[in-house]
Amino acid sequence: MNTKTPAITVILVITALVLAAAPAFPAQERFFDTAGLVHSDIRLVVFNPTESRIKDIVALRAEGMLPPEGLTVVGVYHKDQTEDFDQAQAYVLNERLGWFKFHEIQVSVPKHDLFRTNAFSPEFERIFRLSDGMVFTGGSDIPPELFGSKTSLLTIIEDPVRHSLELSALFHLLGGFQDPNFKPLLDSRPEYPVLAICLGAQSLNVAAGGTLIQDIWAEVYGKMFIEDILELGPERWHNNPYARLFPASDLAPNTLQPVVRAGNGRLWRELGIAPDARPYILSSHHQAMGKLGRGLLVEALSPDGKIVEALSHERYPGVLAVQFHPERRKLWDPALPYRLSPDETSPPSWRAFLESRPPSLEFHRKLWAWFLARLRAGQS
Repeated sequence: MNTKTPAITVILVITALVLAAAPAFPAQERFFDTAGLVHSDIRLVVFNPTESRIKDIVALRAEGMLPPEGLTVVGVYHKDQTEDFDQAQAYVLNERLGWFKFHEIQVSVPKHDLFRTNAFSPEFERIFRLSDGMVFTGGSDIPPELFGSKTSLLTIIEDPVRHSLELSALFHLLGGFQDPNFKPLLDSRPEYPVLAICLGAQSLNVAAGGTLIQDIWAEVYGKMFIEDILELGPERWHNNPYARLFPASDLAPNTLQPVVRAGNGRLWRELGIAPDARPYILSSHHQAMGKLGRGLLVEALSPDGKIVEALSHERYPGVLAVQFHPERRKLWDPALPYRLSPDETSPPSWRAFLESRPPSLEFHRKLWAWFLARLRAGQS
């Protein structure tokens, strides 16, 4: 009796059922290939659309900081990045987030061509023309060769392809010292909003021809040991050193610390924040701005004045770069504890910490209201 054929048939049937139940999403979705110029919704471009970043955007919508209706978010990334964007697309499909789309960049550009017209240019021009604003998110260290420096032993490079894409995109938007004759895209739409967060802020500075401090603790404070860094105090940590000493604990890897107004205080005025306010923000970085790129203005500093915390642009009022994280969903979670040191037994939640230190929560809400107003004002 031949039992192989029925067994094979069963296997084929099971395989077909599994495939039918699996998420079906386009492996190489390119939203802007078919998007029309005329649209009634707000189109917001977000670079590096990982599952975690998408969850942050979902939380912002739930908090009312981004509109729950009339918003299309398009995640832009390069096909050779190290992140798993199939996982992000599966999350969007499973959660029925029909308002979230993707656009995969497929062309490649050598490093020496990033800060000029290149093979990315037609992509960036089309994305810019068909969208209402952009967000550049946080991430790993930029290869120092891209801002003309040798690589510190403390610099950790994880995704060079991502940096090439985003640095070139920001150069196309702003221009920079690298090519004074380049015509930036923002010249045609100066009010177009660009929000650059943490790594995004550093990328914006480098794209405009600036440099970075590769490690704050070593280069700014001259500290090479965690115990010495703890003595600096939380306002000068910029991430949580306790988490390095107790890696298996539930300590926050990042920290909440105040920032202060700098320069002429344009950002503080536009947000309606008192000039002497010290709002607390989520800080999670070990690098910082060095020399500023072309056209950039300092808007906020760390309390000791040593670290740039926010930048604006002298020609483009919709550009804002923040060294902190106003988008993280943990900030709005009333149940998630903010435990900084192993000695804390009853830590507050992240949200409660902000609420207890006004105008910290108000600052975040006003920042997103400012950005949303600019998105709506520039809507095509």
